[in-house]
Amino acid sequence: MKRVGQYTLRFERCPAILGHAAVGGKKESEGPLAPDFDQLFSDSYLNQESWEKAESRLQTESASLAIRKAGLRNTDIHMIFAGDLLNQCISSTFGLRNLNIPYLGQYGACSTMAQTLAMAAMAVESGAATYAAAVTSSHFCTAERQFRTPLEYGAQRAPTAQWTATASGAAVLGIGTGVRVCHVTVGRIKDLGVTDMANMGAAMAPAAAQTLLDFFADTSTAPEDYDAIYTGDLGTVGTELLHALMRENGVPLSRHKDCGLLLYDRDRQDVHAGGSGCGCSACVLCGHILNAMERGEEKNILFMATGALMSTTSSQQGESIPGIAHLVHLSV
Repeated sequence: MKRVGQYTLRFERCPAILGHAAVGGKKESEGPLAPDFDQLFSDSYLNQESWEKAESRLQTESASLAIRKAGLRNTDIHMIFAGDLLNQCISSTFGLRNLNIPYLGQYGACSTMAQTLAMAAMAVESGAATYAAAVTSSHFCTAERQFRTPLEYGAQRAPTAQWTATASGAAVLGIGTGVRVCHVTVGRIKDLGVTDMANMGAAMAPAAAQTLLDFFADTSTAPEDYDAIYTGDLGTVGTELLHALMRENGVPLSRHKDCGLLLYDRDRQDVHAGGSGCGCSACVLCGHILNAMERGEEKNILFMATGALMSTTSSQQGESIPGIAHLVHLSV
């Protein structure tokens, strides 16, 4: 593992994704990417007593599926990196506690899938783990209760609001063949003063642009060098801002796709500005993207999950919303 430029790590052993799984809920089952999911549930409770327990089950199922698809057992996994949106990452701790795998909790808001994937790749590349797993999740009902208003209030959602995915994604990494992690760029916190909790896309777009510019500068590459550039969940607002920021910096963005715009059909499903949440980019990556790469449809992509690093307390105190974006370069 070597540092390239200021912000990017280049892997020499290039850990491979040996197994991956995507699990989703009812709305995800009605979307255009439904065939790419390994498991879909028809109700928001997932046969649990609460929405929080339902989200924990999402992680249990996705992690267990990914490990099994990698041909491994729980005892083979040396570290599991996981996180979610809830206070103290309870979806991860309660969802993964019975797997009995050494656990390192992560919080990157909606950027957590890229963060956990980067951490797992670094653990395998360095020899700290033979096999490592990356897992994250979100749930529409738990996120609304914590960050906005409980569903029982029936509050009206702003046009810029995004729909938190009820989904989880998991990937198991080790040295092998297949889709491999080639580079990782750890993002820098960017804050342009956005305070609207219903406009996450605007808060995250500056960080997404900064991370892309850092990666291209470090690697001396350009957008057209990749089959696709996937962002986490910028939605319609954030996507427009990202393209504007990249043009302003002399790097027009081509071959760009946003997970928040891929997961749902905005003409048929009422998701306003698109999908969001930790589980959004996680399930699109661990289902749709990796499936396409394994079929040979895409061979060289950038996956960059974006996050809004805020809390209910900071927002109530009038703080602005810092953004972050971490990038992982994947290649077959």
